[in-house]
Amino acid sequence: MSALPSHTDIRVTGWIARLPPSLQAYALLARLDRPVGTWLLWLPGVWGILLPQGVVPMERVRLIVLFGVGSLVMRAAGCVVNDMWDRDIDRQVARTAGRPLASGALRMRQATGFLALLLAMGLGVLVQLNPLSWGLGVSSLVLVGLYPLAKRFTWWPQLVMGFTFGFGAPMGYAAAAGQLGWAQAALYAATIVWQLGFDTIYGFQDMEDDARIGVKSTSRLMAGRARFFIGTCYALTVVLLGCAGVLAGAGRLFWPALLLPALLFWRQSVAVDPANPALCLAQFRANREIGLSIALALALGLLVV
Repeated sequence: MSALPSHTDIRVTGWIARLPPSLQAYALLARLDRPVGTWLLWLPGVWGILLPQGVVPMERVRLIVLFGVGSLVMRAAGCVVNDMWDRDIDRQVARTAGRPLASGALRMRQATGFLALLLAMGLGVLVQLNPLSWGLGVSSLVLVGLYPLAKRFTWWPQLVMGFTFGFGAPMGYAAAAGQLGWAQAALYAATIVWQLGFDTIYGFQDMEDDARIGVKSTSRLMAGRARFFIGTCYALTVVLLGCAGVLAGAGRLFWPALLLPALLFWRQSVAVDPANPALCLAQFRANREIGLSIALALALGLLVV
């Protein structure tokens, strides 16, 4: 593959570097070099699985494993779709110019075949869930297909990303509970504003390039009031998680455990700096730990009713 630009989050070290060049390109297209995105897609599904009361523990474990596999596959599929739409834009942005479609390491025909394989694998996971989850899973593909277009028409593409990446929350709840409800709605809303917050932080890295080529983003829109905006997103996340806990009948341990993600959110919101790309990337990645702390709070909420 050609040399990558200096400002990029693509990683060609470790096990990725030991792959044959042809496979390396597919691994980079699927973002296997950056697994944090898979975590951030998987964790809302875990939250949804842990939220409803009365589910057999081993069934929760089975669903969490299935959602892990599904998140890996569907995150990869979403990245392929995104790069197919954005390959011309990606060539003009320092952070993304080395992506396989933008750099020419892969052609559209190859990406299309890879996408078909990933969707077939995702279908294999989906059919192991209940029928309600089938309908939700199929409908999520509309969001996956439309999300890359959002930056062309709205200043709020990160909000669209929240609806898309956060869809695991209602799917996880539906898979575990066999129904939807207000607790699930509150959890989905919490997931959306959480992802709006951290993806806005992520987008701060690209503001100069986005402005130069005319790409809209919530990051550009909110750069002048970043701390207030991120803090508001994260505060709403905690409030909505609390609402979900109340509606689901979470046990007493849920509430003190929720203080940990609240503290992590506060630390991140007061430190955010749109002019510091390295910090923005580190804060974005730190949302994996924040998501895990929320999962821990929901798990503890199952122990004492």
